[in-house]
Amino acid sequence: MKTGTNRRRFLSTAAAGAAFAGLADFSFLGRFPAVSAQEAKPDPKIVQLNSDIEPLVRVIEDTPKEKLLEEIAGRIRKGTTYREIVAALLLAGVRNVQPRPSVGFKFHAVLVVNSAHLASLSSPDEHRWLPIFWALDYFKSQQEADVRENNWTMAPVDESRVPPPHLARKAFTDAMDKWDEAGADVAVAGLARSASANELFDLFARYGCRDFRSIGHKAIYVSNAWRTLNVVGWQYAEPVLRSLAYALLARENANNPHENDYEADQPGRKNLSLAKTFRDDWQTGTIDKSATHDLLGTIYAGSADDLCKQVVETINRGVSPQSVFDALLVGSGELLMRQPGIVGIHTLTSTNAMRYAFGACGDEETRKLLLLQNAAFLPLFRGAMKGRGNLGEEKAESIEPGEIPTDSAAALDSIFKDVANNNMSAAKKTLAYARANPNPHDFINRARTLIFLKGKDTHDYKFSSAVLEDYLNVSPAWRDRFLATSVFNLKGSGGGDNPLVKRTREALA
Repeated sequence: MKTGTNRRRFLSTAAAGAAFAGLADFSFLGRFPAVSAQEAKPDPKIVQLNSDIEPLVRVIEDTPKEKLLEEIAGRIRKGTTYREIVAALLLAGVRNVQPRPSVGFKFHAVLVVNSAHLASLSSPDEHRWLPIFWALDYFKSQQEADVRENNWTMAPVDESRVPPPHLARKAFTDAMDKWDEAGADVAVAGLARSASANELFDLFARYGCRDFRSIGHKAIYVSNAWRTLNVVGWQYAEPVLRSLAYALLARENANNPHENDYEADQPGRKNLSLAKTFRDDWQTGTIDKSATHDLLGTIYAGSADDLCKQVVETINRGVSPQSVFDALLVGSGELLMRQPGIVGIHTLTSTNAMRYAFGACGDEETRKLLLLQNAAFLPLFRGAMKGRGNLGEEKAESIEPGEIPTDSAAALDSIFKDVANNNMSAAKKTLAYARANPNPHDFINRARTLIFLKGKDTHDYKFSSAVLEDYLNVSPAWRDRFLATSVFNLKGSGGGDNPLVKRTREALA
């Protein structure tokens, strides 16, 4: 899959495109502009994309960082659409940024595309392009980093080894089970050309959660890739799925996990058996606040094995999986509260990804595995946090409401002023605000706007998109406390705006 040549140009795939709905405010956007013959000329050493998107991908790849936003703004004025820009940004990332040494670091240029899209989709009209232009600029930084490291670019697939449709699925699962990168690359190409999107998702969701490497980024990439393809169209799937399969086989310089018993793989192997012990009607049940409370205690103090067994026992006595996800989401928020930082952030973004996969997956056994692996990951995250320093003892259930002004706007001003310098005060005020405003849309909108204006890191977008989405995925009894923990990684109102805000607005003026 690797080539050291100068970069860019991809391969076409089969599935029908998904129409993008939801950005009607951009009705002024029209057809993709004409390109020159030279601009469309392919490089035989680099995988080629569909002819409709290849020229725009090359513009993103080849335009200098300091000129890209202005170039894209000019194309928007000439008719290039939002969907085309998001598609080209995703494809430029998977073709030019290697998901190694792990699925993170510079590869956030790919991981953040869906988060930027979700932020854009939920934003007011005047901010709608800011997340996408931020992601374009970030891609250029990581493209430069990749060139400095090894100048990796995705090569064309070896067509002579691509299996026929009736053999593609088995070839893919065999290669993934054996951690065989070359075998998986040709097999996934065959699978992308023959399998449905739903069949593909069920397969990738299973492999995305099987091991605790890259602090949850594998599961995040599976869900984010699917969600972005559902926006831009499945005709662009093949290079994305090749990148995804390659990412899921990252083993961080370890020997072949198929031939070893590493700690990162042990929960997944145990949970394959444990998943078979759920009651037959396990997806039904009652919402039980006390069961969530008990699971939170194990997240804080128990092992991965302890928590997974407790999940099965809880569901088998008639409790709904929703109460388990309440514990996983609130417990993730509490881990972040106990130690704000990179590991705590990923407790929430990986739980968001696995919860999404749980809801989107059609295979019942994979859904069970996703639930158990999500549970297993949290004690492992807690262990990783202890290795980084002090892990506090604060509990989400112990947060008491703070004092806030009765005026809603003034209350938000007070909260986001504290976010910058007193997270616990902001959490207490957020709890009070959420209780006074059962549908705190103004809080969510303010939080998103501050990300647009102040955000400077991929995790600002990934985290905010995840927690603000998951607020509605938590049961009402726990929802306010979950939102309160979010302020430990949201942006406050202090400080200057990201310079890209001014540059983007000037480019689009």
